[in-house]
Amino acid sequence: MFEWSKQGLVFETTRQGVGGWMRHSALTPTPYRIDDGLIRVYAGFRDAGGVSRIGYVDVRADDPASIVRVSAEPVLDTGRDGCFDDNGVILGDVVNAPDGLHMFYVGFQHVAKAKFLAFTGLAVSTDGGDHFRRMQETPILDRAPGRSTIGAVHSVIRENGRWRIWYAAGDDWETIGGQPFPRYHIRHVETDDLGVMPREDHVCLLPRGSEYRIGRPRVYRLDGRYVMYFTRGNRTGEYFPGVAYSDDGIRWERHDEALGLALSASGWDSRVICYPALIRQRDKLLMFYNGNDMGVDGFGVAEARGACVAGDEHAHG
Repeated sequence: MFEWSKQGLVFETTRQGVGGWMRHSALTPTPYRIDDGLIRVYAGFRDAGGVSRIGYVDVRADDPASIVRVSAEPVLDTGRDGCFDDNGVILGDVVNAPDGLHMFYVGFQHVAKAKFLAFTGLAVSTDGGDHFRRMQETPILDRAPGRSTIGAVHSVIRENGRWRIWYAAGDDWETIGGQPFPRYHIRHVETDDLGVMPREDHVCLLPRGSEYRIGRPRVYRLDGRYVMYFTRGNRTGEYFPGVAYSDDGIRWERHDEALGLALSASGWDSRVICYPALIRQRDKLLMFYNGNDMGVDGFGVAEARGACVAGDEHAHG
């Protein structure tokens, strides 16, 4: 169990954002190491209409509350009208591979009879992460039985030449206070070819008790085991991270009490903490995360000392 020390709201989008595309929010902040001195945090920034585009905030590795630069324009914009990602994109994961930096992203589409659809696309950068190009205009993880509305990849690890993928799968909606909220759970699939997703996959975690959704899985190798940080929502409106451990990345045991992070007494993360993502920094772990209203204010950071994290490829940078 880690004890996290909060460092506060690092990037306040309304105050530090650039341009109309970065009006508010910094959804699913995901750190990636540029070099020894710089960590790039990719996130989804929303315009006045609530549509998200992916950009980045570079912070000092030794002082992650210190901002170095902010992307002047999106590294990945919305998709072409009619495509699965024409109403916004948020980050799933960023993984280095021999043929470039792979960005797995979730594209949103409005349809007439559901709140939204959300499926996973792939874009690749060959300039170190400044610009990304879609590999195709259709999802790499699309609709299938059991995921008619959501197939959202949020963690990818290259292991023994294969892609191991953890994602949220959604098939229906929960009505709370007369409003529809998506139901989803966490699954795992692996493949040699990102263009061919096998039909065979595995359920990792299902909602329990009053929960109706459990998603945004972030998987790491810590102290020789797989550790998953995820976010869970229940019918009374709570939205908070949990933790699970696994020896193989498929069969998981939840230990939510091991999170070591609590709501603040007031301010931007006093009602909600969500979407934690980790990166190693020498003898510390850094956690970038969102707060109230799924990150409307921006993102913050917390740190823990003495953590043993596997090689950078398993710590997503």
